Amino acid sequence: MLHFRIRQKSGGGQVAAATTLTDTASVPPDLDTTNPDATPNLDTGEETAPQPNATPRSFRQRLSLRLFVITLLLLFLQTFVVEISVVPTGSMERTILVGDHLFLDKLLYGPEIPLLNWRLPALKTVRRGDIIVFRYPLNPEETFLKRVAAVPGDRLEIHDGVVYINSRPMNEPYAVHRRPFYAAHEQMQPIVIPSGKLFVMGDNRDNSSDSREWGLVPVENVLGEPMLIYWSYDAPSARWLDQSFTSQLGFYASIAGNFFSRTRWERMGRTL
Repeated sequence: MLHFRIRQKSGGGQVAAATTLTDTASVPPDLDTTNPDATPNLDTGEETAPQPNATPRSFRQRLSLRLFVITLLLLFLQTFVVEISVVPTGSMERTILVGDHLFLDKLLYGPEIPLLNWRLPALKTVRRGDIIVFRYPLNPEETFLKRVAAVPGDRLEIHDGVVYINSRPMNEPYAVHRRPFYAAHEQMQPIVIPSGKLFVMGDNRDNSSDSREWGLVPVENVLGEPMLIYWSYDAPSARWLDQSFTSQLGFYASIAGNFFSRTRWERMGRTL
């Protein structure tokens, strides 16, 4: 805030001084004209620089505060809005390849509140044909990525690799079949999907562990859906799945040395 000091001037431009003698008791000591040694205390108009009331934060304090705020923001985004993930297996090939790194949308599916086991209300209903990320029903610590083949109320059956929903064959251009259609996993008797459950399958029908093998997925297990491939690196499943320290160290060294040659540049930025 700026402070302005108002001064009155006489016609000659000098500070006006009273010339009429008055009771000396009413004259301030610094303006006493009877004392020849007294020096008038005139306001020169010079401002005194304000003194700071607090010591400015050091660079380390400012940096620590900014890092703390950024960390909180990233945790909030990862918990409630978006999460990054890598695909280590080929059950969704051709749509999603081993080594694709994805942004997952969690906000629309009711993200979980940490430590409380509560979930926010879901803003989107899972539909047939959606690709979803969910907790594996037999081991909730694991997360799977599959496509929804049937939703509650659907009557599903599979004949010679063709999926029928409510007695109608489904057009699935994304499905990959490499084995004969008479294989056991390409046949399934009719079932009706109960309320609160989903039937999911991988697009790579010959190399996918899915609802044909271990059953239905509860709707509350759904965590989100993939939005975007932000990076894709060509490496076999074994390298992504081996979590031992020495293996990971060697793998990261390999990525550093082959980053440009083995990155699938054409897949980066692709939406799903």
